[in-house]
Amino acid sequence: MLPREYPNWQSVYYYFRQFRRDGTWQRLHDTLRARLREKLGRHKHPTAGSMDSQSVKTTAVGGARGFDGGKLVKGRKRHLLVDTLGLILALAVTPAEVSDPAGARLLFSKGGGHCKKLRRIWVDGTYRGKLLEWANAHLKAVIEPVLRSDKIKGFVLVPKRWVSERTFSWLGHSRRLNKDYERLTHSSEAMIYLAMTRIMIRRLAP
Repeated sequence: MLPREYPNWQSVYYYFRQFRRDGTWQRLHDTLRARLREKLGRHKHPTAGSMDSQSVKTTAVGGARGFDGGKLVKGRKRHLLVDTLGLILALAVTPAEVSDPAGARLLFSKGGGHCKKLRRIWVDGTYRGKLLEWANAHLKAVIEPVLRSDKIKGFVLVPKRWVSERTFSWLGHSRRLNKDYERLTHSSEAMIYLAMTRIMIRRLAP
């Protein structure tokens, strides 16, 4: 179901797979993020960010999947670490039963050099507990939970945390990401990089 101006799907998939394996999609994404931050007057390496996860349903294609007992979703979980602009610094796609703290450690292992200046990361309450102790011992960044007040009813923007939630909303505008259609989690991650690359290109060259 590719547009007519594309080559045959086998050729398109061949390059998609090659770029996924050699990290081209991620390098392209990271380069554009640094340029966009500089265009907006920010240093290319952020000092603060937000972390969250999103459970999404999968299809009958197969591959790794699980059940998120909290959200009651059978599928996969997208773990994101974003800067204060909502741009992705690190991502990981796992079966849905993987806990948020376990996903956080996975994100930190994939952060790379562009996360070297991070000093504060805002999260929700699911990231409390042993993760905070581990972060104090192994990271330069402080993980700070931002909790929603029990006195507030209905929808309300939670300070700091809303940034990562908005990023998930951006991704939801891509039809390919309304569910997880991929057999491999690495392909799922590549699709997220592609969606964010498209968003950043439009901002750099409107």
